[in-house]
Amino acid sequence: MSIKKIVKYGDAVLRRPSKEVSKISKKIQTLVHDLLDTMYAKNGVGLAAPQIGENLRVFVIDVSTGNQPLHPIVFINPKIIKKSGACSSYEGCLSFPDAYTDVKRYANVMVKALDIHGKPFTIEGKDGSLLARAIQHEFDHLDGILFIDHCRSTFEANRILTEKGLEPVEEDKLLSEPEIEKELESIPSNPGETILANGEKKPEDEA
Repeated sequence: MSIKKIVKYGDAVLRRPSKEVSKISKKIQTLVHDLLDTMYAKNGVGLAAPQIGENLRVFVIDVSTGNQPLHPIVFINPKIIKKSGACSSYEGCLSFPDAYTDVKRYANVMVKALDIHGKPFTIEGKDGSLLARAIQHEFDHLDGILFIDHCRSTFEANRILTEKGLEPVEEDKLLSEPEIEKELESIPSNPGETILANGEKKPEDEA
């Protein structure tokens, strides 16, 4: 297994919808291990196959923090079967080095997927937890959706992207999410969370 180069924002592969995995072959298992190795090497919370140049419906997550033991979760051909509520999430992405902004997310999600051995499982992230937000962030990657497409403030997102030498928000990719926006009316932007969905953990949260 190996640490792979992470595709950066602007590369077309990040906007390409990914294909379902037809068979969990040795190649797919190697891809999973490469994702995990790369995620841990970059101090990430999650990583999706398109981020290492593979448009396949696979992603990995590990939301353990501090001195907790590592707890990797592998998602192959995931499907979100329930979603509800709303939360504001301060997110970054390994494909957007050092760029973070507030985004809109569902507070609760339930996902069905296959593990690395092809065994089906269901997992639920609740109450705006890191798990709930990371699942949505990684799942989006499989459909060519990026975290900035959910930004709460285009102005703020563009300010950060410009500071980091990245291209601005693609206006035509911004998502209309009226049901989430209505629930978020009473929640201020930039809640100051320090644990991020995907991307790098901030220094105080590093293991």
